[in-house]
Amino acid sequence: MNETITVHKFGGSCLRDSSDLDRIAEVVGDWNGRAVVVVSALWGTTDRLMRASKEPRYASRLVNDLSSQHLRFAPGLLTSELGPLFTKVLNGIEQSLVELASHPSDRIAVNRLLAAGERLSALVVAHRLKQYGIDAHPVGAEDIGLRLNGINRAPTVDLEASMKLLDRSSLQGTPVITGWFGEGKDGELALLSRGGSDHTATSIARIVDAHRVILWKDVAGIMPLNPRWGIKTEPLAYLGYGEALELSRLDTPILHPATVEPLTDTGIPLEVRHLHGAFETSTSTVVGPDLYEENAIKAIGCMPSVVSIRCQSKSLEQQSRRLGEVLLQFDEEGIACWHLDSQPGDIRWIVSQHDSLIATRLIEAQFGPADLETHTAILSLVGNREEAQEALDEERANAMGIEILSDTGHAVRMLTQTTDMVMLLKELSQLCNLKHTVQTRK
Repeated sequence: MNETITVHKFGGSCLRDSSDLDRIAEVVGDWNGRAVVVVSALWGTTDRLMRASKEPRYASRLVNDLSSQHLRFAPGLLTSELGPLFTKVLNGIEQSLVELASHPSDRIAVNRLLAAGERLSALVVAHRLKQYGIDAHPVGAEDIGLRLNGINRAPTVDLEASMKLLDRSSLQGTPVITGWFGEGKDGELALLSRGGSDHTATSIARIVDAHRVILWKDVAGIMPLNPRWGIKTEPLAYLGYGEALELSRLDTPILHPATVEPLTDTGIPLEVRHLHGAFETSTSTVVGPDLYEENAIKAIGCMPSVVSIRCQSKSLEQQSRRLGEVLLQFDEEGIACWHLDSQPGDIRWIVSQHDSLIATRLIEAQFGPADLETHTAILSLVGNREEAQEALDEERANAMGIEILSDTGHAVRMLTQTTDMVMLLKELSQLCNLKHTVQTRK
């Protein structure tokens, strides 16, 4: 493909009512170059399908309710050329519920049921785009050749396999592609983690060598501080890939950790824009190649309620092998290790408090008794590391109740046991010259 391609991703927060569809049509219709659209399910649909998958016998009204909901978004869909596909998806939901009523642990039926939300959304969006005169058509991600790195559940898209299998003929016109799922390594449908539709979008951008990828949200961009702390900040204009990865791993609800990874060695820019904002670039955050000339801290990541687990090892040979075993087991259990410090004879993990019991059990099975210490949060000063070290020297860090853990190249990570996180974050943001005003917390 030699044309300029923009991948537009519209999440559930941009699919709340029919006016959102009008705005989506305006965005796609007015954008220069070719558009590839990726969609999540309509707002709330995936949660309803998940509940139904656990109690299929009590989901008798679900099909009718979903049909009514989607037809309210897209009047005329049922009698359009896409009507038979719409009916087919609804019938598939009903069939999956019948299968789950008899075999509740049937993961294939569960995945088919959950994926129906994106299939319905793609039909609704494509129908509305057609009404605006756009040559749109719905496409299942697995049908274009999107392969995932796993069976049943998968962490990422298999980019190498997907590039080889991509059916480029299915991308003619304006394809509206289902996010969140693809074909697993066993040939059956597999799902990414929640929020994985953004990863679908950036993976497709990588596969088709897009000019850019835009995540349309209900926010103006990525904030330097998570709004949950009640400290209002202005959206960031630019983040490097490494900075965005650091912030997404530790804090921001805007980016899924796997979203940036497909782009990091491509130079393809990722933008976060407000669906109902203006088209000016000033209303967005751009994520692109890492730039080091700006001497500034851009953001503060904060993951609250963590535990450090420390153990000893007498054998360096065993330490390396057993450490690898623990990390593999962490991955199987879905435990995120926020920090790992391995010195000869001494290992320290930092995990979320809600994972600490399972993590401790796995560690002690390999290394014996471990010591636990709770911390209010793990923090990360994201941006130019020299600026971070200058702003927060060891003496000042001690005075603020902060333990400096590491310098990752894109950030300085720290632990704290302070009881007033809002005050600490305010002090850090002032120290790092983040512009903010404090809001009253409800």
